Amino acid sequence: MVQRNTWQRERVRSALAGAPGFVSAQDLHAELRGENTGIGLATVYRALANLAATGEADQLQSPDGEAIYRACASTGHHHHLICRVCGKAVEIQATEVETWAQATAAAHGFTQAEHVVDIFGTCADCTAATSARADA
Repeated sequence: MVQRNTWQRERVRSALAGAPGFVSAQDLHAELRGENTGIGLATVYRALANLAATGEADQLQSPDGEAIYRACASTGHHHHLICRVCGKAVEIQATEVETWAQATAAAHGFTQAEHVVDIFGTCADCTAATSARADA
């Protein structure tokens, strides 16, 4: 099914591209609502799902289980390091993970295995800020 390229979808795409890291549909909707765009939450969800399906956005689950999204310039399979504090995301290559995933699948008789691996932690800037507050 071909999605129409509406102004609402374009505005969601633009807002996602301007986000500093991964954001939830609710957070993106709150930003758009604050700009009085009139774009509904259901439209934001549909647009984000479409962007993820076409590879224009990364979608993953936060440690809390919420779907979060980020505009993605990379194509193909990749992984992320994501800061729990500020949302900063770094795309990483993980050759060891790829090798392990394929070997584990093969050892159990699985073929065409796919996987999702994202690492959540605290980035250097947020760690330093936390340390500075603790020292004060």
